[in-house]
Amino acid sequence: MSWDSYIDNLVAQTKDASGTAHSDRACIIGLDGGAPWTTAGHANALKLQGTEGANIAKCFKSKDFSAFMAGGVHAEGLKYQFLREEDAKLVLAKKKGEGAITLQASKTAIVIAHCPEGGQQGNTNKGVSVIAEYLESLGM
Repeated sequence: MSWDSYIDNLVAQTKDASGTAHSDRACIIGLDGGAPWTTAGHANALKLQGTEGANIAKCFKSKDFSAFMAGGVHAEGLKYQFLREEDAKLVLAKKKGEGAITLQASKTAIVIAHCPEGGQQGNTNKGVSVIAEYLESLGM
């Protein structure tokens, strides 16, 4: 099964009233080990590099976000400044000039999306939440 259609759905969920999408890239990784569920071949794929997925998954799996607090959240070779964590399943981070990322865990996955600089991260949060909560409703 390809999970890539979830990227399209997530981006569509971030659109504002004028139809502007507030997420340009997204991916889904496994909570257990950080293996990619979506492919890097998708036009809007957020492409984690090296151990980024594993490191993100480790923090979410253990519900210990101190590594993010101390060293930031790494995605696509960039270090995003950790902003906050909510309910041990949502993480928000930003990088000046690059935008922001939203990460939310379900039972078995982590949905990650990028909000471009100047975009509304709140809309990105909504898109990520819709997908993560849908996966959760499926027991995933």
